[in-house]
Amino acid sequence: MGPPPLSDDRSEIVFFDVETTVPTRTGQGFAILEFGAILVCPRKLTELRNYSTLVRPANLSLISPLSERCNGINAAAVSTAPTFADIANTVYDLLHGRIWAGHNIIRFDCVRIRDAFAAVNQTPPEPKGIIDSLVLLTQKFGKRAGNMKMATLATYFGLGQQTHRSLDDVRMNLEVLKYCATVLFLESSLPDIFTENCWVSPNAVTRSRSKDSASVTSPQTKDQNHPIFSLTTSNTKVAVPRFANSSTVQSDTFSFRDLQDEINRESIRTDVAMNEKAMQHSPASSASSSVPQSCSSSIAVLEPGKISISSIDGSVVPSYRGIQRIELLHEGFPFQLQCSGLKVRFGITTKFADSAGRPRLNIVVDPSESLCNVLDACDNVARKLSSESGSSSDWRSVVIRKEGFFNYPTIRLHIPTAVCEEIAIYATEIYQRESSGSVQRLLFSKFDAEELGSLFKPGTFVDALFSLDPYDYHQNAGIKLVAKKLIIHCK
Repeated sequence: MGPPPLSDDRSEIVFFDVETTVPTRTGQGFAILEFGAILVCPRKLTELRNYSTLVRPANLSLISPLSERCNGINAAAVSTAPTFADIANTVYDLLHGRIWAGHNIIRFDCVRIRDAFAAVNQTPPEPKGIIDSLVLLTQKFGKRAGNMKMATLATYFGLGQQTHRSLDDVRMNLEVLKYCATVLFLESSLPDIFTENCWVSPNAVTRSRSKDSASVTSPQTKDQNHPIFSLTTSNTKVAVPRFANSSTVQSDTFSFRDLQDEINRESIRTDVAMNEKAMQHSPASSASSSVPQSCSSSIAVLEPGKISISSIDGSVVPSYRGIQRIELLHEGFPFQLQCSGLKVRFGITTKFADSAGRPRLNIVVDPSESLCNVLDACDNVARKLSSESGSSSDWRSVVIRKEGFFNYPTIRLHIPTAVCEEIAIYATEIYQRESSGSVQRLLFSKFDAEELGSLFKPGTFVDALFSLDPYDYHQNAGIKLVAKKLIIHCK
């Protein structure tokens, strides 16, 4: 019997990897030397089809000794191989309209594919969703496996040495995901036992909050809760800057929305701006998102106008190595705020930098009256708990009201950054809403505050999903509003 037929709706997951030359001088780009991909059944994780080929670059002299040492591909090996133009149609057919998966593909492989199609003057493929195992395993699996490189993860699970050849690396990537997903699945089954000494929060039952009740996921949805799907990144079409744009959002075969909510509960360790004094986040609080939390089994996403002020409360919960932190609650559950149509007062500035020299990113927006009321109530609760716990830090109000401008309050939304394999990325999901109403996710090939600043100009309107994270560091305390998702309204 041959392989099972591929579905017409292109619901397969395509794991892929590219091997490239290594630039040896400033301004020199990457050239693809090998492309490998495996189509996987999303229900059974079985291999449906694979494809790999060496690729001859336009200039063989780009294959330097450094490049050859990296992946073992020399000029002689690719001298008779097809060019990218020769395989472009095949690559397009494999990738376009499917869920893409790979290790560090957002920052590397996706960009190389885009550039390769641009070089041959062809429209690049577009994904319906992306699973980047580097970002998501850092987020979900923690630092227990070291630096989260593929070779390190493979060693951790005893899968052998990484060969740095496309098809081998793709299969290793799939195996690593299976192992990690299995471990997380087991931990979620008995969280009090399995995660006692782990650096990752267990996956919890997803609750949908309503005014009167909370319901758990029904047994009929267990296929959607397969461990592999807990690692997906998007439920909408993903647009990489400079990819060909489409005016419509492709419909997805799977419901990724509930899974995205689960992912949003787990924060990547981030280096975030605290306030205008550009203080660093403390090691204690930056690690707190990676350890088991006592009260974070369900996080409600609420609009300010639907929040009962009298139902806002807080508690002091254990965090990192015995240190305690304040957790804000609504009707007994941790919550995040979702706000529409916030007007940007001040865009991104590069005035303050972190310890690595990267600008600390935040935007200042005008809050609605209902949002101010909610944040003021949260401020009062958190300030009282901080005082009762013995803190003597100077409290900074989350709503900024300057003398003489009391009727024009502002709030600061922080855009955290994360470092994966020494590459800085934005930990906030950033989207654009076109005038047609379609929404596309923006993926950035590099950390560029100036590029980001061009999107958040004063007067721009944004929709925001953000968490409320109380902090107490270097004698300053308050509530930090950390943007989880931002949707920019295009004029």
